[in-house]
Amino acid sequence: MNFPLLPGSTIGILGSGQLGRMLAIAAKQLGYRVAIFSPDTDTPAGQVADVEAVGDYLDEERLADFAQRVSVITFEFENVPSRASEVAAQHTIVRPAGSVLHITQERLREKTFLRDNGFPTTPFREVKTYADLHAAARDLGLPAVLKTASFGYDGKGQQKVYAQSDPEKVFAGLGGTTGIYEAFVDFEKEISVVAARTADGRFAAFPVFENRHANHILDVTFAPAAIDPKLAKEAVELAAGILEKLGVVGLLTVELFVTKSGKLLVNELAPRTHNSGHLTLDACVTSQFEQQIRAVCCLPLGSTALRQPAAMANLLGHLWEKGEPNWAAALTDPHVKLHLYGKAQARPGRKMGHLNACARGVDAAIARVTAARERLVS
Repeated sequence: MNFPLLPGSTIGILGSGQLGRMLAIAAKQLGYRVAIFSPDTDTPAGQVADVEAVGDYLDEERLADFAQRVSVITFEFENVPSRASEVAAQHTIVRPAGSVLHITQERLREKTFLRDNGFPTTPFREVKTYADLHAAARDLGLPAVLKTASFGYDGKGQQKVYAQSDPEKVFAGLGGTTGIYEAFVDFEKEISVVAARTADGRFAAFPVFENRHANHILDVTFAPAAIDPKLAKEAVELAAGILEKLGVVGLLTVELFVTKSGKLLVNELAPRTHNSGHLTLDACVTSQFEQQIRAVCCLPLGSTALRQPAAMANLLGHLWEKGEPNWAAALTDPHVKLHLYGKAQARPGRKMGHLNACARGVDAAIARVTAARERLVS
């Protein structure tokens, strides 16, 4: 389908967390109906959708029934079994295609795709056995990072390996699954490019975001990134090449390292909206969520222009440890925007919401949003 899917149609979303919630809100603002499919009930996305269908992603009968009731299916996260995409595609349009999901949901396939297609990435080795681990350490050196091949995000499923590490303990950390051993990158900063591509090959990228992490979880993102404009252009060109090679229809995020020598290395891909792109809700002409809807529905892509320098700060569950945060205190700055995800239970490390703020400069935006977050527990 290369013709527009018009408002009034029903968009199906696999996954029901906060990304699905914000995606559903964007779809409804454009006049679409939204149906959510996931194994859970009373979910962040289900709270705002027209239909919340409950079923296992591998329940082919339920999934087929769901697919027949929607005009297109897209994803809020990549850890949906690729078989689910195959089943859905027998009954409706699926964007991005299952082939994109298959590559990006498994680190080894993803790294192999990047390497084989000439995109710069960290040297890596597959690790299935104890002997593989020793060989990888010999070839790529130490320190290094050992990751599980599947189901890793926000620092989960990975550990740093040092010369003094206990090899047996390190290998046991894989839990019997296939791993990927990556050479350690002494990078200067982490950036991301959130970009969209339509079925007829139109491409648009948001300004490059710079990301700061705490305890392996994204803490603060700001735009524009504090990098040389030539490097920003190179990052966007890399993203364009990756989306084209994968044949993405929809949105894809490219996470990159900027090395201390000024080189770019692709770290990971996410075939969806991204935590770093949340600031687009208040800082850009078009949000990343609206852009994904536009792309999968074959509508013209929206402007990705940044209205003002902006920053985003994540709100994690520890902010609730002493009770409900002081929302009024955070919002005493009228330039701060609050986005909560409708999650019933706060837990340490769990993403419960975020704050956005714009200002005349990046430093001022960062100061504004982090100060607002600090006032939540003051």
